Amino acid sequence: MELYVLFGTFVFLLLIGTPVAFCLGVSSFATVIYMGLPPVVVFQRLNSGVSVFALMAIPFFIFAGDLMVRGDIARRLVGLAGALVGHLRGGLGQVNIIASVMFGGVSGSAAADASAVGGLMVPQMKERGYGADYAVNITVVSSIIALMLPPSHNMIIYSIAAGGKISIADLFTAGIIPGLLLALSLMVAAWFVARKRGYPTEAFPGWAMLGTLFFSAAPGLVLVGIIFFGVRSGVFTASESSNIAVVYAALVTFFVYRTMSFHDFIEATFAAVRTTAMVLMVIGCAAAFGWLLAYTKVPTTMVMALQNVSDNPIIILLLLNVVLLVLGTFMDMSPLIVITTPIFLPVAMAFGVDPVHFGVILILNLGIGLCTPPVGAVLFVGCAVGRISIWDAVRTIWPFYGAAFATLMLVTYIPGLSLWLPSLFH
Repeated sequence: MELYVLFGTFVFLLLIGTPVAFCLGVSSFATVIYMGLPPVVVFQRLNSGVSVFALMAIPFFIFAGDLMVRGDIARRLVGLAGALVGHLRGGLGQVNIIASVMFGGVSGSAAADASAVGGLMVPQMKERGYGADYAVNITVVSSIIALMLPPSHNMIIYSIAAGGKISIADLFTAGIIPGLLLALSLMVAAWFVARKRGYPTEAFPGWAMLGTLFFSAAPGLVLVGIIFFGVRSGVFTASESSNIAVVYAALVTFFVYRTMSFHDFIEATFAAVRTTAMVLMVIGCAAAFGWLLAYTKVPTTMVMALQNVSDNPIIILLLLNVVLLVLGTFMDMSPLIVITTPIFLPVAMAFGVDPVHFGVILILNLGIGLCTPPVGAVLFVGCAVGRISIWDAVRTIWPFYGAAFATLMLVTYIPGLSLWLPSLFH
């Protein structure tokens, strides 16, 4: 009965449009009252959920990404991407994807990627005769590449939701090959759609211009190396690297590019504070919700139920992916990571799945959910940038969904795609 109260209250509040954080908090509070536990338990769990030192990395990575967005980094990365792949079929579509790879390694945020890269690329693509739906679809789906690359703050949330026992450095490393594989899959899909629609290619600007554009974009790209190799080598922790990222981003945008004004800096600060407050509120309430799931033994029950369905890891992983894909269409990513990790990670581990491997599966899976209606946050951003309706985008997005799903299946059933690179550092 406790679970009926917990999930019933949560779903009801979600359906009437209550913000997710309040859905989680109120349903947890109602369940604790029903069970006769002290109500203060909810607030204690909420407080303990956000009182984790590793979470310090999130606001600073958000801040660094915002500084990069406002500091002209995205435009320079798009210019470099154009020189590299613009000559391929569907040139600006290919540029969009590669720009997402580069900017994703700087921001670690799918929404920031869709806003920054999409804001630059979608208008250009529409002017050059590309369909608005094609431009938006590529922008939306390619933005989830950012979730797979360091400094993905969703990887940090997963590590914390798993009890802090999974190395953030390993997660950062494990997402690189799947992220690049996703980019390659999307480029193939973009090529086929562009060929079918007869979209043009761009002229190759020459090696001299390529070198100039690389030199211009290099200060932004260096940040990726600082974060990855610093954390991976143990020179500093993920939390420390986030502080270094902010300082570096400020120095580059103020003194190297000279594109950051003091007003822009203040705006970036306030934007980072607002985003951080929302993220931490969701994490705290989701921690209380997750504690109740553990208290009512939902993970154990889930393991037993799936063992009764099948003892084949292939079938179990497929079922987990289906459940996560469905959940991802209704909820945002951060709360889902905190809620589902304590439930599904023990199930995956019971069937021999490495927790780092499962983390990559989870992040990619829920990232796809950000691109699907009815609650696809990144889909909303892309449609707003492209000024088209969600229906117009979804009607033709299927080749890109197919590429993302194919990548998810490869990552799910070929553990080496996630685990090979981390193994080189051990």
